[in-house]
Amino acid sequence: MDMAIIDYLAKWGHYLAGITWIGLLYYFNFVQTEYFKEADPAARTDAFVGLVPRALWWFRWGAMFTFLTGLIMLGIRGAGLTVDITVGAVLGTLMFLNVWLIIWPNQKIIIASNQQVKDGGEALAEAGAAAPKAGLASRTNTLFSIPMLYFMGSSAHLPNGSIGGESTALIVSLVVIAALELNAIFGKLGPIASVKGVITSGFGLTVVLWGLLQVL
Repeated sequence: MDMAIIDYLAKWGHYLAGITWIGLLYYFNFVQTEYFKEADPAARTDAFVGLVPRALWWFRWGAMFTFLTGLIMLGIRGAGLTVDITVGAVLGTLMFLNVWLIIWPNQKIIIASNQQVKDGGEALAEAGAAAPKAGLASRTNTLFSIPMLYFMGSSAHLPNGSIGGESTALIVSLVVIAALELNAIFGKLGPIASVKGVITSGFGLTVVLWGLLQVL
């Protein structure tokens, strides 16, 4: 098959899976989490047993297929990588890893705990620690999503240049991203605790990364 056809099909799949993934990410962070703060315990338990597992299935597999189709495109276009697509791809890869290595494992514990409560049992002791871990990783993914989408688009329309010509800017940008990812694993919510805070921080991070690529 012609590589141009494979590239286009991968891009099409990337868009479809990405819309599914990021759409559900925003649903979890902007809608569901805020509702759970106000819902009574019985409604919250019922949602965790009946609704959340279904949404998480589409969420994690949307992340998987977004990642895989992105790899196909990077493999085809590897020789022409820009700083923008590299920054966007790193952000997207960390988001994918957060889904499968932090959010989903901890959400499984929370779902199992709520199932036990619904069945008349006691909540799992480990659920108390699992919820903040999943929440922090999910908020971080929301933070990352805004610059990730910007740099994915700018790579084609407003590219900052080649990797070789912008190596210092790329390294500093990756250090900033790595620090935020470490916070997602070991840190606290801080300013991204609220919906307004994570949206504002996401645009702020976009400006910071864009500025680094312009100045350095």
